[in-house]
Amino acid sequence: MLGYTITQWLFGILSFLAIMFGLMVVFSRNPVNSVLYLVLTFFCIAGHYLLMNAQFLAIVHIVVYAGAIMVLFLFIIMLMNLNEDSEPQKTWITKIIAAVAGGMMLFVLVGSLKGSEQLGLSTYGSSQIGLVKNLGLVLFKDFLFPFEIASILLLAALVGVILLGRKEPVMDKKL
Repeated sequence: MLGYTITQWLFGILSFLAIMFGLMVVFSRNPVNSVLYLVLTFFCIAGHYLLMNAQFLAIVHIVVYAGAIMVLFLFIIMLMNLNEDSEPQKTWITKIIAAVAGGMMLFVLVGSLKGSEQLGLSTYGSSQIGLVKNLGLVLFKDFLFPFEIASILLLAALVGVILLGRKEPVMDKKL
C-alpha cells in the first residue's frame, strides 16, 4: 500500500510541475525562457513515462524532444531578431477568439475521455510492456524487415541531403 501512495504522490507532483511549466511557457515574455520551461515540461512528461514503466519512451522523449528539437528551437530563436517593437500586437478580439477555441478544445477532450472507464480503456496491460528488452525482442524478431527498410530509407535520405547541401553541383564536374 505504501508503494501505491508514493506513486500517486509522484504522479501528482509531476503533473503539477508539468502544468506549471506549461503555463510558464505560454506566459513568459522572453522566448528563450519559454523554450527552457518547455524543456522542463518535457522532463516532467518523461517522469510520467517512467511511472508507467515505459523506460524506452522516457529516454526517447528526453533525447528527441528535450535534446534535439529544443536545441533547434533555441537556435532559431537566437538567430531571429525578436524585438518587442517589431512584434505585431494582438487585439482583444483575437485573444477572446483564442480563449474560446481553447475552451472548446478542452471541452471536447474532457468529453471524449469521460466514457473511457466504461469502455475499459483505463485498465492496465502487462507491467513488462514498456521495457527496452521486450521492445527489442519484438522489433528484431517480428518486425525485422520493416526495421531494415526504414534504416535503408533513412540512409538514402541522409545521402540525398549531403548531395543537396554541397556547394558545387555533382553533375557539373568533368571526369
